[in-house]
Amino acid sequence: MPPLTGDPKQHPPSEFQDSLSGSCLCGSITVTINDSELFTRPRGHLCHCSNCRKVAGSFVSSNLLIEADKVTIDDRDGTLKTYEDRATGSGNPVYRTFCSVDGNPVKSETQAYPGKVILKMGMMPRIPQPEYEGFGLHRHEWQGKHDGVTSFKTKWAGPDREEMP
Repeated sequence: MPPLTGDPKQHPPSEFQDSLSGSCLCGSITVTINDSELFTRPRGHLCHCSNCRKVAGSFVSSNLLIEADKVTIDDRDGTLKTYEDRATGSGNPVYRTFCSVDGNPVKSETQAYPGKVILKMGMMPRIPQPEYEGFGLHRHEWQGKHDGVTSFKTKWAGPDREEMP
């Protein structure tokens, strides 16, 4: 039997002091985050909105909102495609970028966060502990709570965010 891959514990946070890189399933797209603070404190967020769940193919999406200039995306084989998602609560489009060969989600962009990208962290060998959880009202009743992660009823950022009790 071949050795199992993907155990994040095989990658100590100290391995990513300056940057963190991950790739899509077929290896065509590589994303590198150049940020020395990725593992110095909780970062990123979990999202339970239906669109993020669909893109992640799971009950939750692990995301990192970060400045676009800290991210490098290499599209070796030209497989990067973008879908304009207009089925959003705000009515503003979210541009969801993915690998057109394997379907791996890569990032999302929206006018709500100018100069930033929302990276889909499932492609990374290790994910920083999340700081926030969005759309907590949409969590399944069987999900456990995450210690140290603040949960918001819907939006986790912006002036109209409301923390869950």
